[in-house]
Amino acid sequence: MNSAQMVLLVATVLFTLGLVGVLTRKNVIFMLISVEIMLNAAGMAFVAAGSKWQQPDGQVMFLFILAMAAAEVSVGLALVLQIYHQHKTMDVDRLKELRD
Repeated sequence: MNSAQMVLLVATVLFTLGLVGVLTRKNVIFMLISVEIMLNAAGMAFVAAGSKWQQPDGQVMFLFILAMAAAEVSVGLALVLQIYHQHKTMDVDRLKELRD
């Protein structure tokens, strides 16, 4: 296996771990961290593909992913703070109970 395949394998593992984290965690903050892991894994895959074909497109896409991740973190943390301020909990199941 060459280095690009190894990087894609690591990106796949990271993306899978992030997806498992989103699906299994009940805390909103841990879910946001898992989404960040998934975005970084996608960026890593873009950079690996760009380096395999000697194109800068992968790095440009990674810059867009970083910008999107920064926006997602700022909006997500603002929502988390507002939810905690109103409900005094971060447990997703408990927040679903409060909906009714």
